[in-house]
Amino acid sequence: MDKFSQARLLFPHTNSISYFNSASYGPFCTPVQKAIEANIAVRLAADRDDSHDTFEAAEQLRGDYATLVGADSRQIGLGLNTSFGLNIAAFGLPLEPGDEILVSDIEFPAIVYTWQAAAQTRGLKVRFVASTDRQFDINKFQECITAKTKVLSLSYVQFFNGYKNDLAALSKICKENNIYFVVDGIQGMGVEPVDVTKIGIDIFTSGCQKWLLAPQGCGFFYLSDQIRKRLGIPFMSWLGVDWEMKFGDLFHYDRPYFDSAQKYELGYYAVLNILGMKASANLFLDLGIENIQKHNHVLIDRLADYVKSSGYYTVTSSLEEKHRSAIFTFTCPKFEELHKMILKAGIILVTREGSIRVSVHLFNDESDIDKLIETLEQFQQKQS
Repeated sequence: MDKFSQARLLFPHTNSISYFNSASYGPFCTPVQKAIEANIAVRLAADRDDSHDTFEAAEQLRGDYATLVGADSRQIGLGLNTSFGLNIAAFGLPLEPGDEILVSDIEFPAIVYTWQAAAQTRGLKVRFVASTDRQFDINKFQECITAKTKVLSLSYVQFFNGYKNDLAALSKICKENNIYFVVDGIQGMGVEPVDVTKIGIDIFTSGCQKWLLAPQGCGFFYLSDQIRKRLGIPFMSWLGVDWEMKFGDLFHYDRPYFDSAQKYELGYYAVLNILGMKASANLFLDLGIENIQKHNHVLIDRLADYVKSSGYYTVTSSLEEKHRSAIFTFTCPKFEELHKMILKAGIILVTREGSIRVSVHLFNDESDIDKLIETLEQFQQKQS
């Protein structure tokens, strides 16, 4: 049995459900369940102070995510969601009134609303880069750059059609024009490899409840060393200070802030989430994101081949190697009616912006794809 077949056994839903909705939120595996339940048992017993266990788990987790994105653990902080890191960027970067932030006109709202709020508060200007065929257009991005352009903020992978942006090419342009590069990584993190150091990303942020298969309400962020030294302090908690774990001696108000991304973590941890994140991260470290990517793309190709040959369905996502991801989308004249039929067949997925969105992950196999293809075939036959 290969590693992916073994991993599939860790997901109880695979016994009855074909799940293609990790782009919304991922299912739990049994190690996540056990980690959460073990902590609940400790807190029910209440026979010891387990707070230091949490700090140890958090430190290990920073190292895990650093390994997954090609960073150092000092560059990784733990947050609540993707927006947590976006807010660090929007309210912490050294920007001046009149500075411009570029975002795509097909961007996920988390990016747009965060920067619009910063614009109102800080006197900045948000400008939209026009897309082409519902894809981010690098040429139009370059045409939008002015002397006032200071930030490009965009998604690694677009949520509605799975289009994967060329981060390396975009980073190069940003560096040449002294533009901060802020990436929302949630739709690629865990399924598409990324090396934030090699690419030259300034701030990378991701929630962990989707492809990283962790509890909802948790995430992490990466700050490059250069950016961290230039960031202001958009918010602060007492745990952004290095207490050296001396919590019995707190009447000191001159201790230094952490000289790491941990400085921007906010208050005490959601412990159940931290432990769930740690358990799910082990799965990705074991399988390897490049291997997960290959696994997912093979399954998507199986589905794409059917869709392209059907004569009824139309592919609406990119299958170009540089721009494809774990999200595959397609449509048909009655896609909403089709969606209802798919759900009745025990296949979980969603519609987005006029298409059926299929999010393929490490726990899926050929039987899931074939089940979906069979349902699509039945629907097509009903329409003829």
